[in-house]
Amino acid sequence: MIIETTWGPLEIDERDVFHFSKGIPGFAAEKDFVLISNQDDPFQYLQSTREKYVSFLITDPFLFYRDYEFELQPAEVDELKIEDEMLVRSIITLKDPVEKSTINLLAPIVLNPKLQIGKQVVLHTSKYGAKQELWNMNGRENARDVGSFT
Repeated sequence: MIIETTWGPLEIDERDVFHFSKGIPGFAAEKDFVLISNQDDPFQYLQSTREKYVSFLITDPFLFYRDYEFELQPAEVDELKIEDEMLVRSIITLKDPVEKSTINLLAPIVLNPKLQIGKQVVLHTSKYGAKQELWNMNGRENARDVGSFT
């Protein structure tokens, strides 16, 4: 399957497409996404398969916040049909300068890699925010050494 991206056409395997039954908040019409990544890069793109301009820079939040934790509601576990395996990603907002970039820990993207379904879950009780510092210079010991965008 060929999809259009802002970088040009990209061939993907249809088995790699994640279905979001309700879309992503603010992008309800976009239901199907694929993860695009480089092997050694801690950052990925969540790219719409239908609209080339809908793409989110994402990462594993545990790389930046080791103590990050949240609890899925039973209805969300059922909706995602999670039994034993899930992937958690968070959307990054790039800023200028890049050191001011933020990560959304309030609404993680939860993926079921076995069934290729996903959902952005908005946490109703969380000590984290939607605009956490990506690189917390004061609490750097909290993050793993993941490099930078350079």
